[in-house]
Amino acid sequence: MRVSTRTAAATVFPAAALLAGPSMAVPVGPLLSHQAALALDGAATAWILTSTALVLLMTLPGLALFYGGMVRRKNIIATLAHSTAALAIVTVLWFIAGYSLSFGTGPASINGFIGGFEALLINGVRIDTAHSLAPALPEMLWIAYQLTFAIITPALIAGAFAERMKFSASLLFFGLWHLIVYAPICHQVWGGGYLGSMGVLDFAGGAVVHVNAGIAGLVCALVLGPRHGFGRDNMAPGNLAYTAIGTGLLLVGWLGFNAGSAWTADGIAAAAAFNTILAAAAAALGWMIVEWIDHRRPTLLGLLSGLVGGLVGITPAAGFVDPKGAFLIGAISGPACYAGAVWLKRALKYDDSLDAFGVHGVGGIVGALLTGIFATTAINPVAEGATVLKQAIGLVAVIAWSGVGTFVVLMICKYTTGLRVTKEQEIEGLDYTQHGETIHP
Repeated sequence: MRVSTRTAAATVFPAAALLAGPSMAVPVGPLLSHQAALALDGAATAWILTSTALVLLMTLPGLALFYGGMVRRKNIIATLAHSTAALAIVTVLWFIAGYSLSFGTGPASINGFIGGFEALLINGVRIDTAHSLAPALPEMLWIAYQLTFAIITPALIAGAFAERMKFSASLLFFGLWHLIVYAPICHQVWGGGYLGSMGVLDFAGGAVVHVNAGIAGLVCALVLGPRHGFGRDNMAPGNLAYTAIGTGLLLVGWLGFNAGSAWTADGIAAAAAFNTILAAAAAALGWMIVEWIDHRRPTLLGLLSGLVGGLVGITPAAGFVDPKGAFLIGAISGPACYAGAVWLKRALKYDDSLDAFGVHGVGGIVGALLTGIFATTAINPVAEGATVLKQAIGLVAVIAWSGVGTFVVLMICKYTTGLRVTKEQEIEGLDYTQHGETIHP
């Protein structure tokens, strides 16, 4: 599970013998400071292998289809390309430096703000080493599982700048943002940094993934400005069937996202899995009810968006709360995300194309704060000492780092590749003008 410090991790999982399933000791040679001797737990390894595949599924094809169906037909290919490019760029950068900057704890790490350089190019990692945060898993698997979280986070941001950012700018943005924004925040919360050490709880990515991406999306929307015709032209989704399929894939993949963050196949993983499904359902109903009252009819897009809002809201709390807490988090997250995606955007007149901030930013903030209320030691002993104040301090730190870092990255892109396509290219559509491809009728 995501815990506050490496010491806490060792307390919860002091040895492979405490984990479910058979284990076997593997001889190891000299290890780096961030590594521990591997005592392999077969059941845990099998579950995290499965979870890695499930979380990877969330980006491709899950998020790609979810976002692709919500844009206009002339921009579907370009939107699918964002998720694909994010996967490719982040994977290579994770190998080069991202993993070390996120989870390294060597002498080059800086006061709990960012990791060290000892694992650049995955240096020192072998099939018989383990990270000290997950001593029962092969470190190669730990690296792969954490990579899937790093991949989907910048891909989520693309929902805010869809239909108007240059593809070249998005490539540079994904790479710089991963190193400048994601890696430090990941280290600060999950990798032994100062936020985790002070007791900020984030079971599976409410702050690291969703608030981080949501705030970045809001900054992108404000810096790029609205799409041409925003508020005037019909910008209805081009294919809601794609969005429905993508949502289903996200729901299934989210079980690896949340239940996988228990890092073993145990009761906490089971609670996280059930809590995830329950909160998503409660949020979908909550969004639908508010939308029905507000617009006098429920929509499929609303149900799908509410379901995702519930998944976002439960993410920081999934392995810390009981089902009653999960239900309340979902029931609150659905209407809160509706307010963020509809009322707030309408009031402030910014163009967050696919509601990256309205769903992921708002849902992540709501879920993180409610974790401080509903976390219980009856589910997870790490929940002891959880408070709303600690959660709020963590959120302020993540929001500040993400907001400032994202603005810096956008300015670099602006003065190198440029940010936006031309008005003529935007009107014609990014599928053809950026990729030379179209979806035929």
